[in-house]
Amino acid sequence: MASMLQMQDLFKTGLFSGPEQRPETVAELGVRKAFLEDLALKTLYVSGSLSVLELSEKMRVDYQVGTEFFVHMRSERFCQVVGMAGNIPHISITTEGRNRAAELLSHSQYAGPAPVTLESYVEQVKKQSVRDVNIRPDNVERAFAHLVVDPERLRQFGTALNSGSAVFLYGPPGTGKTTFAETLSHVLSKEDVWIPYAIEVDGQVITVFDPSIHQRSTDSSIGDHDDRWIRCRRPKILVGGELTIDMLDLQFNPQSKFYVGPVQMKANNGVLIIDDFGRQRVRPEELLNRWVVPLDRRIDFLTLAGGKKIEMPFEMLVVFASNIDPAELVDQAFLRRIQTKIKIGACSDDQFTEIFRRYAKETSVEFEEGICNDLIQFIRTALNQELRSCYPRDIVNQVRWAARYEGKTPYLDRIALMRAVEAYFLPTAN
Repeated sequence: MASMLQMQDLFKTGLFSGPEQRPETVAELGVRKAFLEDLALKTLYVSGSLSVLELSEKMRVDYQVGTEFFVHMRSERFCQVVGMAGNIPHISITTEGRNRAAELLSHSQYAGPAPVTLESYVEQVKKQSVRDVNIRPDNVERAFAHLVVDPERLRQFGTALNSGSAVFLYGPPGTGKTTFAETLSHVLSKEDVWIPYAIEVDGQVITVFDPSIHQRSTDSSIGDHDDRWIRCRRPKILVGGELTIDMLDLQFNPQSKFYVGPVQMKANNGVLIIDDFGRQRVRPEELLNRWVVPLDRRIDFLTLAGGKKIEMPFEMLVVFASNIDPAELVDQAFLRRIQTKIKIGACSDDQFTEIFRRYAKETSVEFEEGICNDLIQFIRTALNQELRSCYPRDIVNQVRWAARYEGKTPYLDRIALMRAVEAYFLPTAN
């Protein structure tokens, strides 16, 4: 494989110009020829029989590149031509090819799209950094239009997005921290980025593209690009209490013998939300110690099975959302690395009323005039609690569910309100 200096020279000379240009030779793919030839044979083995065009499509390479692989396999007697469709050969694997493929699959079962180089991945991620996105007030206002948010809070969100750095949202439960965090990602998701199916490092494959996370772009004007990359919306990943320290490193499958990128690698160029921070299976200080360098220097170090460390970009907006005061979770040295801290507290009477009105309208629940004021008074006086943005939705839902059970049209009057609050709130101590 080419050295780092050689790869840098190739970028300078334009041989690897990025995903927008389709490589037309094996050399232009940047990955070792022998590695790609082995991958082509494994692809043929898994498929059994296919045309050279189909082989090229499965490997996400140009037809000319697929033809080079075909010529090599045929010269090694790994494949044979069994038919023609026009001038395109249809090939099947031979006994020699089957034996060689079985040997290769014992080392790695990866038989997907041809990977890109680590160097090209690093280069592309840096080009697409969230730090380079210019967020304006109208971008934020449009994304948050479906929520009730005061202008000052929108200003804080816009500033946080322009930092491209870490954000800490904290405050009591039910105040909308997770909703705000997810909506922050919607501001960035309007832009497209290039994400590779996989990357190759020292003969090892690390898969990056995850269809459950990465949303393909619907833009039809992509052009003649390198098919090893997928044009997607900026990704958003939300992890909660299930997060463990192991999820932050390469995931090696001992059966398939290739790697899956960790959550932060899949979130590159997008948003990674750590929800309910402080309640994960990994201790907060352990997680934060793991990310001191990435948050500060925007590089991460991942470990291959043999112990070798590889440097990866850490280019994303990390949003920590927690019900716990940040000062109780982490020390000041780490808080300094989280550039923006935003407290999400109780909402005002007007905000509470507007949330109530919007959700009732959205769910087609008619309500008695003044009923929202009754709910506000009950929360403040009977429960001695502050107004939280989740209460209108939850109370209206209680009314809807009861009406569905009774076979009635939902209507929120004082009787329905008292039934709803009895079902939802815990009784107060005398």
